[in-house]
Amino acid sequence: MSQTYRITLLPGDGIGPEIMAVAVEVLNVVAKQDNLQLEFQTALIGGAAIEATGEPLPAATLEACKQSDGVLLAAIGGYQWDNLPRHLRPETGLLGLRAGLGLFANLRPAAILPQLIDASTLKREVVEGVDMMVVRELTGGVYFGEPKGIFTTETGEKRGVNTMAYTESEIDRIAKVGFETARKRKHKLCSVDKANVLEVSQLWRDRVTAMAKDYPDVELTHMYVDNAAMQLVRAPKQFDTIVTSNLFGDILSDAAAMLTGSIGMLPSASLGSTSLGVFEPVHGSAPDIAGQDQANPLAQVLSAAMLLRYGLNQPAAADRIERSVLKVLDRGYRTGDIMSSGMIPVGCSAMGRVLIEALEQV
Repeated sequence: MSQTYRITLLPGDGIGPEIMAVAVEVLNVVAKQDNLQLEFQTALIGGAAIEATGEPLPAATLEACKQSDGVLLAAIGGYQWDNLPRHLRPETGLLGLRAGLGLFANLRPAAILPQLIDASTLKREVVEGVDMMVVRELTGGVYFGEPKGIFTTETGEKRGVNTMAYTESEIDRIAKVGFETARKRKHKLCSVDKANVLEVSQLWRDRVTAMAKDYPDVELTHMYVDNAAMQLVRAPKQFDTIVTSNLFGDILSDAAAMLTGSIGMLPSASLGSTSLGVFEPVHGSAPDIAGQDQANPLAQVLSAAMLLRYGLNQPAAADRIERSVLKVLDRGYRTGDIMSSGMIPVGCSAMGRVLIEALEQV
């Protein structure tokens, strides 16, 4: 008897609908292969939701996601919404989605694929063999801390305020994800903070250190965020699993992504205390190429694989998608962002077609 799963699709803005279409085609094929029943429903978020409803995260969208077994998100944002008040911008919808679903942990893998080593801007000897996971706290820190806002002082001067704050429980739960993730990998965890300057980071380091006693098989190290940024481009192979705060993770995970040659290749998973998660590529909405069939859909497809693996507990189906991506790259197919000499140029829809062909052969 086949298993039935309800998946909410959030295509969003820019290239989102194009890459989502490819991912859905791939999911339909693998579902047939693995006797899975996937029921898709589409909802609005970001700029598309603003245009239709006046708000970046309609209540109906959040409710649809809560009633799902998994959420597949594409991309949000665009130049036309940049000047809106903060509470109406597309990014506010994404933050609201994470908070509304209780998704406090973001897993962002950064692994260099052998086929794409030369696409990296760093030397081959620096990036060859890179395989790391950044575990980023998602619902606390400076993006959510209070007070925040732009205020007028007694002298009439404007003053912008954001508060970086974490409680012990918030640190403990993301640290646990970090240790558990490291335990599934190479048993090495690097906690990144700024404990030499920030009191909130001092608490962060104290709590992570205290939790280490429960994971004697995991080697724990600490690193200041400025040094971590330098080490990512100097010697990235020293890292296996990184756990860090919202702000630091936002920055470091993007830096780690570029080690691989293109941010357009990397998926992510946002998880909470249940199996319901949001799975999305780490790249943006790329409005400059939207509608031109130039987008790279591979990160979206790999996000669908993460949905199967982490959200639906279907690792065999996830493995098949990941192998098909490698097969397509082995055959030389490349979108513009990962193009190199001698390769076969394809657009978004054509990449989808060759992916389906490869998936039917693995």
